[in-house]
Amino acid sequence: MKYVIIIPDGCADEPLESLSGKTPLQAAKLPNMDAVATAGCVGVTDNTPIDFPAGSEVANMCLLGYDPNEFFTGRAPIEAAATGIQLGPHDCAIRCNLVTVEDQIMVDFTASHIGTEDATTLLEELNTKLLGGDHPSVSPELASRLKFVPGVSYRNLLIYRGDADHPSPFTPSTRTSAPHDLTDLSVADDFPRGPGSDILVALMSASADILADHPINQSRKSAGKKIATNVWLWGSGGAPGLPTFNERYGLQGVMITAVDLLRGLASLAGWDRIEVEGATGYLDTNYAGKGKAAVEAIEKYDIVCVHIEAPDEASHEGRADAKVEALQQIDEHIVAPLWEVVQNRTDTRILILPDHPTFCRTKKHTHGPVPLVMAGSGVSADDAAAYDETTAAESGLIFDPGWTMMDQYLKKSN
Repeated sequence: MKYVIIIPDGCADEPLESLSGKTPLQAAKLPNMDAVATAGCVGVTDNTPIDFPAGSEVANMCLLGYDPNEFFTGRAPIEAAATGIQLGPHDCAIRCNLVTVEDQIMVDFTASHIGTEDATTLLEELNTKLLGGDHPSVSPELASRLKFVPGVSYRNLLIYRGDADHPSPFTPSTRTSAPHDLTDLSVADDFPRGPGSDILVALMSASADILADHPINQSRKSAGKKIATNVWLWGSGGAPGLPTFNERYGLQGVMITAVDLLRGLASLAGWDRIEVEGATGYLDTNYAGKGKAAVEAIEKYDIVCVHIEAPDEASHEGRADAKVEALQQIDEHIVAPLWEVVQNRTDTRILILPDHPTFCRTKKHTHGPVPLVMAGSGVSADDAAAYDETTAAESGLIFDPGWTMMDQYLKKSN
């Protein structure tokens, strides 16, 4: 059996006045997603347990069938796995955003989607001037154990290397706030708290002084772009231990994504990755390239998973029109070719669902159910003829907790 999974990140939403009372899924023209719904069944699943943040890290872990109560240690360790960083028992990874904060307001959690080359240069500056051993904010001993590691664009890491005598100062009780949940809000009450928080706050504050007059920021300012005012540190954790999909199901998968979080989950699950040229993790991503790569991968792999960040990015910017456009691009360039393959085979299923809702109104992730649709071999059709939040909620098919859904998709017919 072959399995296709398509994840339009954050596509679930609420009715919006700007869309005449419709959600983006309802407002978008999605003939291929609706065709999948007509041929199969729709339902809802909840990937955001109330005891966890409504973030992509927990939601995608749930979506792939892993109980976060058992396996989740933090967001950053998952992203570390994407870059091949091995964490020892005393090590810790911390997510590091380059952000724009003005007058204590989180103006932009991406620093205007700063380019990877510029981001790398800024982090190298911090490694030299902040963690070089002679900055007053960080002791030489602590600085020797810390390193900023560039990722993609604004998404980067800070790694702490410990040992038995110097365990990580950050624990599960260290509380941090995701910067994308602070857009247009004051950050005054959202600095890190708990064990090791003094270190994180000191680094964040010192980074502002170092980056303020950096030539890259001066150039960005002259060009009318938002500058990277400082780093924002969050999502810390130690090494996770996930059983692979081969161990759980006897299946080998592949992930197609432009986001390190999903790359990391794929690595921990024992999946391969396909990097698509022009895949950006933003609205300008190479939709057609992702669709083509997924179609070509079906013969080689048991599971082909395509993740598209664009709808989530549109939501964080509060742009309902851009979210509708992203969904239509996904439908045309990713769902359409994969659905054609499913229809022409007798041993293939397709599943489409987001990880979590992201509301354009609030520009935030939120807890709550998301719609799913599945069709193909062994999946009986229901009466649904559309894929959207309302149709899915009325179906009666519910997976709660969300991590139970993957077992049903991979193992059972309905």
